[in-house]
Amino acid sequence: MADSETTQTSHQVSTFLSSGVYRFENSMAVFIDPVRLLNRSYTRFRVSPSAYYSRFFQPNQPPRVSSPNPRKRKRKDKQPHSLNQRELAADQRHQEARPLLMKAHEAVLQATELLSVLCDLRKDGCCSTECGELLLPAAQLEQSFFELGRVWQAPLYEITLNFHRQNKTIEDGGSLPVQNCEQTVLPIFNNLVANETNDDVEAEFFNIQYILPRKSCFYMSDLGQIHNLIPDEPDCGFNLIVVDPPWENRSAHQKSMYPTLPNRYFLSIPIKKLSHTEGALVALWVTNREKLRNFVEKELFPTWEVKYVATFYWLKVTSFSSSSLMNYWETASFHAQCSDYS
Repeated sequence: MADSETTQTSHQVSTFLSSGVYRFENSMAVFIDPVRLLNRSYTRFRVSPSAYYSRFFQPNQPPRVSSPNPRKRKRKDKQPHSLNQRELAADQRHQEARPLLMKAHEAVLQATELLSVLCDLRKDGCCSTECGELLLPAAQLEQSFFELGRVWQAPLYEITLNFHRQNKTIEDGGSLPVQNCEQTVLPIFNNLVANETNDDVEAEFFNIQYILPRKSCFYMSDLGQIHNLIPDEPDCGFNLIVVDPPWENRSAHQKSMYPTLPNRYFLSIPIKKLSHTEGALVALWVTNREKLRNFVEKELFPTWEVKYVATFYWLKVTSFSSSSLMNYWETASFHAQCSDYS
């Protein structure tokens, strides 16, 4: 019995190392490694774990202790007050979510083989000696696409795609692969940039290298141009739509990280026109603010003509030592809906 359980656990870890997804036994929770998940999309390149996780999973880092400031005024203790209707609803949501998150956290702590793998998560590795290392652009060198898209020169900016074609020529009765490089220059804004080949494509923009995975595309524009993504034929609509809106946030830290939009702007997203005629799954990231949740449930969903299906929670986990994990509960909730065409 023990050997069977060990074999099953080893199989779970082996599957995780190849797929990036670890499924816990007797639990609906899964652990996801973004690097391994991303690398499944590439053929000749690999994301470097040491670059991706440069700020995470750092060992032996004690928690920060703030030094007392004698000039700082002492905060007055808040007097207890009765919760209003919105606060009561938020508290109920938290009480419902907490047991699920606690169970998921316990599942992580009990998965000893997974924890041993997490200690080496930042180590670089490649399944093929021919694959190239895909380093993330340095923050000080990478261009802000948001800022570039706002200037008047935006329609003039172009991206260069380098397609590698392999041709086979016959020499002395044998075959010799010959690689040719074809360049395509396309507008980077308000234009669908696509890699329809079965190989990675190296792209260049402002002297910075980017990699487009096989069979992938992107469209960079503001919300006002989203109608350009509506397919001409309904049968060519999207089966999966993921929306991560820049919700308004009172946090000064969040405001400094990215600009936000008022909620009413998202009512104009033509979800039904973007969806496939047979229906679509729409995934929407939301925060834990009760006011926002009310807007999503009472205004956004009816406008989009979608119905609620399920909620997924993102429990962020980081490591401060080889054996201890620290969990973060202040996370965004992931809602999934499917289009209703009845």
